Amino acid sequence: MNDLQTGQTTESQTYKPKKRDSNLELFRIITMLLIVAHHYVVNSGLTAADGPIYASPMSGRSLFLLLFGAWGKIGINCFVMITGYFMCTSHITAKKFAKLLCEYMFYRWLFYLIFLLSGYSSFSIKALVKVAIPITQIDTGFTSCFIVFWLFIPFLNVLVKHMNERQHIRLILLSSFLYIILGTIKQVTMNYVSWFIVLYFISSYFRLYPKKSFSNTKLWGILTVFAVIVAAISVVACTWVYDRYGKLGPFAFVTDSNTFLAVAVGVCAFMFFKNIKIKYSRFINTVAASTFGVLCIHANSDTMRRWLWKDTLDNVGHYNSSLMPLHAIGSVLGIFAVCVVIDIIRINLIEKPFFKWWDKHWDGFLEKFKRLEEKIFKKLNVE
Repeated sequence: MNDLQTGQTTESQTYKPKKRDSNLELFRIITMLLIVAHHYVVNSGLTAADGPIYASPMSGRSLFLLLFGAWGKIGINCFVMITGYFMCTSHITAKKFAKLLCEYMFYRWLFYLIFLLSGYSSFSIKALVKVAIPITQIDTGFTSCFIVFWLFIPFLNVLVKHMNERQHIRLILLSSFLYIILGTIKQVTMNYVSWFIVLYFISSYFRLYPKKSFSNTKLWGILTVFAVIVAAISVVACTWVYDRYGKLGPFAFVTDSNTFLAVAVGVCAFMFFKNIKIKYSRFINTVAASTFGVLCIHANSDTMRRWLWKDTLDNVGHYNSSLMPLHAIGSVLGIFAVCVVIDIIRINLIEKPFFKWWDKHWDGFLEKFKRLEEKIFKKLNVE
């Protein structure tokens, strides 16, 4: 297939991709674990207005859970920066995008049918239409916004490759002022798709303009530890302010992906893992390839959230248990592992056979599409 950027390569061409080192793949796994831990806390009723955390915010149990689940938005930043770092010098083909979209839609339909047929949820036209449409919002909701962001990458690649370094820096500074500075003081409302584009500008700069300081593993390790400590202190401090004065909230400076601390931790951690040396590991890379699947499964819908965190794991019911920390850690690890296994099965039984068929028929379909496109452009007098 023609590349979405240049139209110079075809998917029917065979080439052996270079095996990717496992440092950022390991980081991808860690970021998804952080996202699952965040969902353990915020999607379970623990942080509801009448939930146990806000009933006693400064208790040891509440502080543990707040710190345990504070890193989800940071994880989103990291996940998107990994994508931007690799994709700014790569090609977004229809096949790559189709894999992403098909994975997302497969799990939407699968769990919709499972919950419907099991009687856990009831049928409605509104719910059917919602599950049939891949994009229902572009302001919040990571998965749908991430898919829309992917569609912009070919055009973003053209932009960053035709800017010089100074222009790239100015663009980052402008975007950072609008989103990070004003976002931290709550003067702008974040939009996920455009925020992901800002993260792309940042991560692509690190890739396109390497500096000696960018490769200083020790420096970025120290900065990561410092940023994590400051972010953790902010969670405790804001919890105290909330408990004492009813202002702010535990996640005030990390609750949105574009707040300064969320960005600082994400960027520092990304740069640290970019620099550490981990050679290719088949296990790490295989697991990392299913991290998006982990998100698509465990954060599939409001119905899934209710079934998983409230009815099955009963996070609120375990709040007062002496084993609550083990329940939290074990739940996150268990969910991650089960979701990875499910996604590996999907890849081998569904994705691989489907895209074998795709490879056989895509060039013919593309040729017909290009002829139709050419006719339309000619009629519209488009060069």
